[in-house]
Amino acid sequence: MTSTSTPTRNDTFTEFTDLLMPPRLLAPGGSPAALATHEARYGPLVDGDPEDLLRTVAESGLTGRGGAAFPTYRKLVSVADAGHRAGRPPVVVANGAEGEPASAKDKTLLRLSPHLVLDGLRLAAHAVGAGEAYLAVEEEADPALLPGLEGALTERRDPLPVRLVRVPKRFLSGESSALTQYLSGHPALPRHQRPPVRERGVNRAPTLVQNVETLAHLALIARYGADWFRSAGTPAEPGSMLCTVHVPGRAARVVEAPYGMALHRVLPPELPLAGMSAVLVGGYHGTWIPAAQAAHSTLSSAQLGSLGAGVLAALPVDRCGLAETARVLRYLALQSAGQCGPCLNGLPRIAAAFRTLAVPGPQGTTSADVARWAGLVVGRGACHHPDGTVRLVRSALTVFGAELDAHAGGHCTATDHTPLLPVPENRS
Repeated sequence: MTSTSTPTRNDTFTEFTDLLMPPRLLAPGGSPAALATHEARYGPLVDGDPEDLLRTVAESGLTGRGGAAFPTYRKLVSVADAGHRAGRPPVVVANGAEGEPASAKDKTLLRLSPHLVLDGLRLAAHAVGAGEAYLAVEEEADPALLPGLEGALTERRDPLPVRLVRVPKRFLSGESSALTQYLSGHPALPRHQRPPVRERGVNRAPTLVQNVETLAHLALIARYGADWFRSAGTPAEPGSMLCTVHVPGRAARVVEAPYGMALHRVLPPELPLAGMSAVLVGGYHGTWIPAAQAAHSTLSSAQLGSLGAGVLAALPVDRCGLAETARVLRYLALQSAGQCGPCLNGLPRIAAAFRTLAVPGPQGTTSADVARWAGLVVGRGACHHPDGTVRLVRSALTVFGAELDAHAGGHCTATDHTPLLPVPENRS
């Protein structure tokens, strides 16, 4: 199962990536690796015994990189067991439908290292005894991405053919139940989680939905073993992760960093945290943390909370965190499925009220109303969209408390109103 070779170090990346550690996931050179180049670098893939693979994954401590950080071993085993109980082969889905506007990690990985993802998909399918395999990407992704993936698929001779599927470009399209609904021929809308997709997903079959970054790590663990994987990161959070870093005045960058690295090292050194007011961690379902806290934190969920989609956005002291949050909340409210009360009524009301907080002037009870409404929508949605949105709201109310007071007095401390966070134009 374990190869004796390891990836060679190469410090050359495209303008979209930076090197914080010897590369594991992102192919060097800035160009997609053909299958022959991929196998020369990583070695050939051997399927092996599924039980051996599952044992190695358990020992590695690999967790999902799509946001939930669920143990990958447990997910694989639960889908395999569900397939046995149902008496039908499971379906496996490589989830590259990166609906998070602030994240570019999955698109970058698929562009530079498509075969690493496809190796992981093949291994996952073998481990759970799958009968169908899909690779899902956004229909409006980078124009070069889809032809590159189609080309990669034609190079391979995997035992289980992989179907490339384009899903609508919406925030919730990559949510596991929405994705399985779409693959079953229905609109890409979340459904209630009972039964979960691991028991009834694509066409009612047990389904494994795994983020593409997780699958790429799986392909490396199968080759080099659990100890190699754990040689980066910390005992509690082993391995590395891809982060999309946003700072003012620069295009977003994708970096690969080990868990436990000081957060200030992940951010550009020319923009010290001393000049920032806060850092958004995890993405639009993430949290704002004060820059002073970020300066002494590491890339760790224990210190930062959920790392979500791996987004890190540093907000300068001359920008308004309330205005940034209000823009994102409006987007999230309009992107909801609108099929349950918290999304249909709660999120639009919260977004509208937060817009009031973002404009200097009398606030009345608006801040208290937002906090109260946030409490009313948590845990009541068909999916976790309301919960993730509330997480962002609550952190903003806390971290930008001084700015709330300034706005209530009719003054905004920001001197630069250039948006930092990307918010796409909403379309129905």
